[in-house]
Amino acid sequence: MRISASAVSLNVEDVAASSAFLTKHFGFTEQAADPAGFASLSREDSGMNVVFLRRGLSSLPADQRDDHARGLILAFEVDDLEGELARLEAEGVTITMPLTPEPWGERAFQVRDPNGVIVQLVDWKGEVTSTTHH
Repeated sequence: MRISASAVSLNVEDVAASSAFLTKHFGFTEQAADPAGFASLSREDSGMNVVFLRRGLSSLPADQRDDHARGLILAFEVDDLEGELARLEAEGVTITMPLTPEPWGERAFQVRDPNGVIVQLVDWKGEVTSTTHH
């Protein structure tokens, strides 16, 4: 198998609101959209597309139509975590999880888009501060 592209598809109530949020605050570009309830966004450096689908869309399988993108975290690794945090705060984006260091070296903070989709910016290159052996 050869994977030529990747995408994550998220069901939301308001496709335009989620699309505008990623475009305005995270530099994504809308590659394709349909007012009936579809938007596909990309960035040259992300390695994947983010697709928003309107909940209830008839083209979705019946057992998925009413699902909402809850419990998922859309995570993006960035080079300057503190700089991105300051930029988003300056843009008026509410930080829903403060910058948090984890014992295994990850550092991250989270925001939510207008549909409640969690967007996490993360630095996975941090130093491990402790190791627990069982």
